[in-house]
Amino acid sequence: MLYWVTVEPNHLLSMKRKRYPSDLTDAQWKRIEPLIPPAKPGGRDRAHSMHEIVDALFYLLRSGCSWRMLPHDLPPWQTVYTYFQQWRDDGTIERIHTALREQVRLEAGREAQPSAAIIDSQSVKTTEKGGSGAMMPVSA
Repeated sequence: MLYWVTVEPNHLLSMKRKRYPSDLTDAQWKRIEPLIPPAKPGGRDRAHSMHEIVDALFYLLRSGCSWRMLPHDLPPWQTVYTYFQQWRDDGTIERIHTALREQVRLEAGREAQPSAAIIDSQSVKTTEKGGSGAMMPVSA
């Protein structure tokens, strides 16, 4: 299967690879694309499309493989990891998550923001012993 990926506004790169089940559809990409930070002004042109970087991140998350085991037909793991670090640190990943959660809630006829939360005591562990019983006396 052959498809075209936009790298920069006036550049097209032919990518020969089969789609992975974790790849975003065009409609899914259109929802995420506006949330991806633009390239830094004055910097080098991006060697890989942001769509391919996001597809590589989703492959990694879905497959559970290590960074170094990303398939060779995806961008290099170092590049994908660098974008992941930047987006984690600058809040891009959180903004994408929030925007998608709000869209899903609105499409389901709910308010964009949840009004309540539930914490399951089986999911949130505390110490085995609580209170003064958990403290050891200090010997002199």
